Amino acid sequence: MTEHATELQTPHEALPDIIRFEDVVSGVFDAAESNTDAAVLKRVLPPQPESPKLHKVLAQAGMGSRLEMEQLILEGRITVNNEPAHIGQRVQFGDHVKVNGKPIRFKIAPPPARVIAYHKPAGEVVSHDDPQNRPTVFRKLPKLFQGKWQSVGRLDLNTEGLLLFTSSGELANNLMHPRFGLEREYAVRVLGALTQEEKHKLLDGVRLDDGMAQFGAIEDGGGEGSNCWYRVTISEGRNREVRRMLESVGHAVSRLIRIRYGSMVLPRGLKRGAWVELDDADIRLLTRAAQAQGANPRETTTSAPQDKRSRPGRGAADAPGRGLGKPVRGANRSTAQGQAAAQQPDPLKTSLGYIGADSFSRQRQEAGKKRSGGPGAARRAGGRGR
Repeated sequence: MTEHATELQTPHEALPDIIRFEDVVSGVFDAAESNTDAAVLKRVLPPQPESPKLHKVLAQAGMGSRLEMEQLILEGRITVNNEPAHIGQRVQFGDHVKVNGKPIRFKIAPPPARVIAYHKPAGEVVSHDDPQNRPTVFRKLPKLFQGKWQSVGRLDLNTEGLLLFTSSGELANNLMHPRFGLEREYAVRVLGALTQEEKHKLLDGVRLDDGMAQFGAIEDGGGEGSNCWYRVTISEGRNREVRRMLESVGHAVSRLIRIRYGSMVLPRGLKRGAWVELDDADIRLLTRAAQAQGANPRETTTSAPQDKRSRPGRGAADAPGRGLGKPVRGANRSTAQGQAAAQQPDPLKTSLGYIGADSFSRQRQEAGKKRSGGPGAARRAGGRGR
């Protein structure tokens, strides 16, 4: 008890520059949208991925000299992606090259993974091609020289908050696959207060059309009138899962905001419809966090059930200064689920820390220096899409 009291005295200044549950409930989250003091971030394009000339690649693959390869190109005997090659043409990772109709193997390093944190507003769909022609999140993202942005999970039309994008299919899979169990944190406003029985039911598991679903933690956040705020965590991302779970116990969701995905937290000051690109250090941390979860997937064998309320903390649910009320946890879930939750890195208590806040802060500071005539410019800066 003494240790917990000491944690709660952690000064506010010591916490990272991130959006927390209390900020949503208190109105700070919405008030930040009207703040015009922050420096406007300008995107600096990263270098293009490796793209050597075709005749050089073929020569290095042992097909002949460079002059011989140029002659084959002139004779139309070489194709790139089933199109006739031309002198001076460059190739990239993933291109298919054929000489006299036979595929040629060659090595080109794949471009490094890029990751973007986007503050999705309500009213946008997470789709490349929407039949109803509604606004899509992809129209605001920067262009990729190669490949396309892949969303790490989805947020439905009326849900707002943190949405990650990456150019790496492998990283996207590691971040959103259920077996890795990365925890998502939401601030949710519902009509009417949840009873203790309803909370325990949501924590123990409710049956939906596509199977059982349960929250990892539920924390009271107060509210006005019949509108009540709660902080909830969940370790999967099925379609409209949070909304359907609360509707199953008779409470309609009037607002839903995702503020954390694993150790990646929505940076304070990142306005709706704006994005920030993570730098190399943050991408390495994000990859390491996903790999750490992948190395310890959910166990399939269990021992006797135990009381979950006596188990140590569940990641950010027990972080100092995060809650406005006492978290409620289920008492009858299996040990396997407890172990999966315990594997979640606590951003405030582990060496991983919060990811993304430093990238945004550095880019905003450097953009401010550039605007005031000072030296320095962001290597990769995010901005509001046009």
